[in-house]
Amino acid sequence: MEFNKKLQLLRTRAGMTQEQLAEKLFVSRVTVSKWESGRGYPNIDSLRLIAKVMSVSVDSLLSHDELPSLSNGETGNVAGTVRPLFFGVLDFVIVLLLILPLFGDRRGEHIAAVPLVAVTGMQKDILVVMYGLIIVTALFGVTELALQSFRHPLWVRIKTPLSCALSILGVLLLIATRQPYASVFLLFLLLTKGILLIKRK
Repeated sequence: MEFNKKLQLLRTRAGMTQEQLAEKLFVSRVTVSKWESGRGYPNIDSLRLIAKVMSVSVDSLLSHDELPSLSNGETGNVAGTVRPLFFGVLDFVIVLLLILPLFGDRRGEHIAAVPLVAVTGMQKDILVVMYGLIIVTALFGVTELALQSFRHPLWVRIKTPLSCALSILGVLLLIATRQPYASVFLLFLLLTKGILLIKRK
């Protein structure tokens, strides 16, 4: 019997819906549906968790013919774990705005290129918002890096849109305050995230 049929049989014998099994495995219902329809295989960690939840051995879940498919799935999974790592780094990199001379600041008749910490000609409330956005985005990046292996469905669902939303807010704020160099820097980070998302599909 193939893995997808075994999984479906074990799940129905345990009296669980796909949603309930997905919660126990820390994946989405769509992922369980994909496995049960034969359109994919779980990675090694998920396979071990399935065996534990269903009280069976890992060997009994897979036939010898399915092992090559599982190893191909592991290769794809490595790419899937690298992307969130890049997102965390890209979000943390925003702290460079504090030290890189990307902000224009009027100094007498000239405009000097200075880091954000040296800006003097900007309104205090805008500076507070800018510092707040940088701190929140950098802390979110640290959180993404710290929670690489955390697979709670809510976290998996919100982390990428939240990361992109913070970057978009940063770009819009810098454009609104007429800071072209800093805007281009953040836009580059946002476009890098977009490329990573396109490659995922």
